[in-house]
Order: sequence, then structure tokens, then C-alpha cells
Amino acid sequence: MRQHHLLPPQPAANAPDSEDTTSGRIRSLLNDIVEKISSQCCLLDARMRTAMAEPESGMATAEYAVVLIAATGFAGLLVAILKSGDVRELLMSIVKQALNIG
Repeated sequence: MRQHHLLPPQPAANAPDSEDTTSGRIRSLLNDIVEKISSQCCLLDARMRTAMAEPESGMATAEYAVVLIAATGFAGLLVAILKSGDVRELLMSIVKQALNIG
């Protein structure tokens, strides 16, 4: 993995004072943050490349789900229509006529 350094390394000093150690800690923290962001970007890039390799691989499942929901709604509508009194009488008259013809 590549090493990213946000800030250049600080020069070596014989006796670092408190400002040098503070800036060294800040520099170290910033470099750690850059490294974490870089690794997360690499993971995101890999996920995006995987998803874009076959963008329609999950479409069949989604299409089946949409068709199933539409069919369930249509079945509910038919049940509501067939339960009405007028439609029931119409269907009963059709069945009686079909049985009387024979």
C-alpha cells in the first residue's frame, strides 16, 4: 500500500522542545488520517468496480418483486369486485344459463 504523507517529515533535532513534539504528534495524526482515508477510498473503488462490472445482475429479482406486488394488488382488486352484489348476480346468471343449455 502506498504511504501518503500530508506534511513532510520534520528534521531531526538534538533536543526537541514542546513545540516540536506537538507538531510531530499533529503531523503523525494527520498522516494517520490520510492513510485511513486512502484505504477507505480504495475499498470504495473496489466496491464500485464490482457493482459496475455487472450492473443488471440483480434486476431479475427486482422485476420479480415488482410483478409479485402488482399481481397481489390485481388479485385484491378482483376479490373486491367479485364480492359486490351486482357482479355476484351476473356471474350466477351466467352459470345458470350455461347449466340450463345442456
